Amino acid sequence: MNGPGRTARGRDRIRLRDVGLTGLGTYVPERTVTGAEIAAESGVPEDVVVDKMGVREKHVCPPDGDHVTDMCVKAAEAALEDAGTDAADLDLVLYHGSEYKDHVVWSAAADVCDRVGAEDAYAHESYALCGGAPVAVRQTTAQLRVGDVDRALLVTASREEDLVDYGDEDASFTFNFGSGAAATVLEADPAPDRTRALVRGSAAYTDGSFSRDVVMPAGGSVRPASADTVGGGLHSLTVPDPEDMKERLAEVSAPAFLRVADESLRKSGYDRSDVDFVALTHMKRSFHDHLVSELGLDEDGHRYLDGYGHVQSADQALALREGLDRGLVRAGDVVLLLAAGTGYTWAATVLEWRD
Repeated sequence: MNGPGRTARGRDRIRLRDVGLTGLGTYVPERTVTGAEIAAESGVPEDVVVDKMGVREKHVCPPDGDHVTDMCVKAAEAALEDAGTDAADLDLVLYHGSEYKDHVVWSAAADVCDRVGAEDAYAHESYALCGGAPVAVRQTTAQLRVGDVDRALLVTASREEDLVDYGDEDASFTFNFGSGAAATVLEADPAPDRTRALVRGSAAYTDGSFSRDVVMPAGGSVRPASADTVGGGLHSLTVPDPEDMKERLAEVSAPAFLRVADESLRKSGYDRSDVDFVALTHMKRSFHDHLVSELGLDEDGHRYLDGYGHVQSADQALALREGLDRGLVRAGDVVLLLAAGTGYTWAATVLEWRD
């Protein structure tokens, strides 16, 4: 005899719940570094830093403050307030930010969980580097839809500016790295008046042939930290063969971005013509503009983060926050979260904006 909720074939009939974004919070440190200052330190011409790399200014952390979890807590508190949700009601805290955090081999998620007062939640971490935001929303939405959890807090932060060596020409693509944090609250079947957006389809794609193209040479098991590695400057991010990476990435990156964008839109019942706003990873301005054009959007359909730089998986929330503050995102809009992270993983998630 079949049990309650089971079909004749023994499979559970699960009602998939709607998932809503109910809270959004962001945080950036007060101190900024201008494109002119980056140019002076690196020797790269100022017009290249500002116009090509797209860094008018970016936020950076003081050495003794604004650690990754500090920024996460500030963004989380803003998101919980926006959602009208108490941390004690959370079932899950997910950290999807930088692997470079307060301590090596340490759970930032558990620390944030404790500091915000999410006493009944469990905490864990997810890494897709700069592609982490759409991936984190995707995996948490899956849990919410099937009833594994009811309410989740997603937090991310980056201060990878600390790992930038402005004297390393091979690592010039990191010169746009800035610092900041973001948080979102996702809930299953939230009341309509508390739903800022509904989460729809997602997609992701990885080309692992790029997995060794961006590394911090020392500090792991292959080359443990030592006086020699510290003295040799091997604890900054670098690209072993920048020309090779650039040549290979140029052929696949735009198609991969558009592949995950199209797939996530298809899963949501849309296509490119339906997109009203894209929250896109910070990248060089010409490539950003190319992707925006391919998606059929005008200047009101995106925000370029030249006042922030690249804040890893906080970029999507920062761009969305900018769009909301400027009235570019409105009720009924289709919002596309579109990201990529070294490794290389491209990811997208669609939101239907409601408020």
